[in-house]
Amino acid sequence: MHSLEHDHSADAIRRRLARGPAVSYLRDWVYGGIDGAITTFAIVAGAVGAGFSDRVALILGIANVVADGFSMAAANYSGTKAERDDYRRIQAIEDRHIRLAPEGETEEVRQIFAAKGFRGADLDRAVDVITADRQRWIATMMAEEYGLPAQPRCPRRAALSTFAAFLLCGLVPLLPLVLGLANPFTVAIALTAAVFLAIGSIKSAWSVTPWWRSGVETMAIGLGAAGLAYAIGSGVEALI
Repeated sequence: MHSLEHDHSADAIRRRLARGPAVSYLRDWVYGGIDGAITTFAIVAGAVGAGFSDRVALILGIANVVADGFSMAAANYSGTKAERDDYRRIQAIEDRHIRLAPEGETEEVRQIFAAKGFRGADLDRAVDVITADRQRWIATMMAEEYGLPAQPRCPRRAALSTFAAFLLCGLVPLLPLVLGLANPFTVAIALTAAVFLAIGSIKSAWSVTPWWRSGVETMAIGLGAAGLAYAIGSGVEALI
């Protein structure tokens, strides 16, 4: 028997709806974690493939974790801020349209709810309720006309999520070099594969894909990128 994800009592539903929809930063964590592990391990693999020493590989890896992690976080901040600015721009457009062309905006609401199956007095009542409150009216148009969420994502949280995940996962391939372990590259392969498997398995909690399939898929993508970097490093080393 399947269990319910949350309580469906009247009080629990009221409290949950009053909090509003949660804003998810899952994609920022997954994106940062995968890219951190892939790029750092790819640099280590490329350095080893080119015949560089463990010390050089470690220096290149640390430089990548800090610089590339910050670069990704900054880019994610800018991209998310652009999304938020666009969200506010559309809000302003709807507010202006309601002020200047209320009849047309009312007709939009009517057609939206008619498409949902409302008819007659029910449709009239739904339109009256929505258009009676300006903020509710704008929120309805944002969701129904533009398909936008009720709450835009925070650029700072998105950037910090990406940077934290990048650092956390990007440092793993460097641990064997930092600790001076024997056969550090072999250990790095195993640890990085475990990171990819863990990321894929964890993100399956937010999907219908089995954890093992998501984990194996993520691990295959990550190790494929690392293998390509190693082959390129070996090939360049052979040429020069």
